[in-house]
Formats: sequence, C-alpha cells, structure tokens
Amino acid sequence: TDRILLALTTRSALSETMSDKPDMAEIEKCDESKLKKMETQEKNPLPSKEMIQQEKQAGEA
Repeated sequence: TDRILLALTTRSALSETMSDKPDMAEIEKCDESKLKKMETQEKNPLPSKEMIQQEKQAGEA
C-alpha cells in the first residue's frame, strides 16, 4: 500500500506541474514574415499503374 500511495502522490504532483496542452507562447511570438516559402516535395511517391504493370510482367518472366 505504501508503493501505491507513493505512486499516486507522485502522479498527482506531476499533473499539477505539467500541462496536457503545449505552451503556445513561442509559436504566437513567431514572425511569419521571416519564414521562407517552400515547395512540398514528395519523397516516396506511389507507383503509377504503368509501373505496377511493368513490375508484374517482370516478376512473371
């Protein structure tokens, strides 16, 4: 019972100091004009129907 009590008191102490919500203060202070415009590049695109057919044919041969 001492271990359970210690675990419960530790857990309640942590929940008082830590929040489930992130601190948004730094994000709100961010100057969006300093951010660079970037184009999204897909690193692992899905194969086309033609590529799938070629792989199937190569596997059958």
